[in-house]
Amino acid sequence: MTTAFVLSGGSNLGAAQVGMLKALFEAGIVPSSVIGTSVGAINAAAIAGSPTMDGVEHLERIWLGLGRKNIFPFHPVRGFLGFIGQRDSLFSSHALRQVVQSNLEFSRLEDAEIPISVVATEIRTGAEMVFRRGPALEAIMASAALPGIFPAVTIDGVQYMDGAVADNTPISPPISDGADTVYVLSSGTACGLSTAPRSALGIALQALAVLVQKRVWQEVTQYSGVCQMYVVPPLCPIEINPLDFSRSPEIIAASYASTQRWLAHGAPSATSLLKPHTH
Repeated sequence: MTTAFVLSGGSNLGAAQVGMLKALFEAGIVPSSVIGTSVGAINAAAIAGSPTMDGVEHLERIWLGLGRKNIFPFHPVRGFLGFIGQRDSLFSSHALRQVVQSNLEFSRLEDAEIPISVVATEIRTGAEMVFRRGPALEAIMASAALPGIFPAVTIDGVQYMDGAVADNTPISPPISDGADTVYVLSSGTACGLSTAPRSALGIALQALAVLVQKRVWQEVTQYSGVCQMYVVPPLCPIEINPLDFSRSPEIIAASYASTQRWLAHGAPSATSLLKPHTH
């Protein structure tokens, strides 16, 4: 029997996946494989490199040490050039690359402790690309290349951007690969908000979340009868500035407690993503 963990995108809300992982591993629910998009690809890589509670705790320490400058270092000149169309992004991805590279335990995807798949979007065609082999760092950076925010990543002469554009919550690939059981770990970016985001980045991320929500609903409905599927209830709503990493401890703790409660109730209903829990 094989168990796949699907980790969605969600920028700084990816901290919620750390709490989910802690509760799942404590309950003895460990993946045979992982697949991730965007920040979910970064989290998935940590688990693929060390699919143990120690690996989860190391991932938590990474998140607790992150700040805005580690991910979105602002340089006024670059931001202005991006705004007027002289650069393809508002931010450099150098700081994020350093974080990923310094914590990556394998150089090629196929060398991970358990199979890992990383989803990116081919810019020219909009096609979904699922990387299972090849340089791990480049695939992860491509998956996390938020359009207009971070620069595109070129792999084998092809330009890629954030995988969330094509598939924010990649449920179908592990099922196609033969997974018997699938756990979906959604960051909660598709939740409704009580007020509209104020920042350009916040609006861009919310727009992306709205665009991908229909596909998630369709796939959960479509595949829930094909395999044993569990959707870990996301924390909804989480109203937080996309540049704010100071609340990661709070998000991790709340997600951990929420997932523990869900497990204690028998991990009910693959439709919990359709009707998100609140906290």
